[in-house]
Amino acid sequence: MYLDPVIRLLGLWAGEINTASVVLRLFLAVVSSAIIGFERTNKRHAAGLRTFILVTMTGTLAMLLDKSFMVNVDLPIISAATLIGGAIIATNSVLFSSRSQIKGLTTSVALWACGVMGMCFGAGQYSMALITCLALYLLLHILPGWEKYLKDRSNHFEVHLELKSKYNLQDFVSTIRRLGLIIDDIESNPAYVNSGLSVYTVSISISSQELKKYKTHKEIIEALSTLDYVYYIGEI
Repeated sequence: MYLDPVIRLLGLWAGEINTASVVLRLFLAVVSSAIIGFERTNKRHAAGLRTFILVTMTGTLAMLLDKSFMVNVDLPIISAATLIGGAIIATNSVLFSSRSQIKGLTTSVALWACGVMGMCFGAGQYSMALITCLALYLLLHILPGWEKYLKDRSNHFEVHLELKSKYNLQDFVSTIRRLGLIIDDIESNPAYVNSGLSVYTVSISISSQELKKYKTHKEIIEALSTLDYVYYIGEI
């Protein structure tokens, strides 16, 4: 029978449902979720320290209740309902901006994962929960740099484009082609219909070998932003 290494270290009481083990599980859940929440808060995301702690604590309490009732009921009903509720909360934290950008997706998934981590604590799977906490922190703190590097070196990218007039679109397309870029798709953004600007979401591919080798998306976009008729341009 598998026995969690933390239970082996602390004693069998840590694997039972008693006052001391409940306090321990809640304490570890709060500390672990605070680490993840601090990382998100430090990057100024909407869901921060308190939200992560509350979601993780709820998962822990739900599993503790299920463990307490499992003498009579063999299904983790409360935990399942809590997990679904956490998924709904996480989904609602995703925002769609007027610039066709999805915001908060990583944070929403991290919230959901913390809810599951809380259930691990509640079930007495301390090692699993602590390893999950470490993995979550590393994924959120270290991988964004690699992700940004890979994204910036991709041959395909999308931009939010605001032109001063719809008549400038043809000039923009001509400039793009001269630079060695290919426009894969252009979609008009109706969110700015009464702003006086012509706003588009543009999918671009880099065809020039020189651009592929030496230029990043940021440098290309900075060059395009200097055009007189471009009001704003930014990568999505």
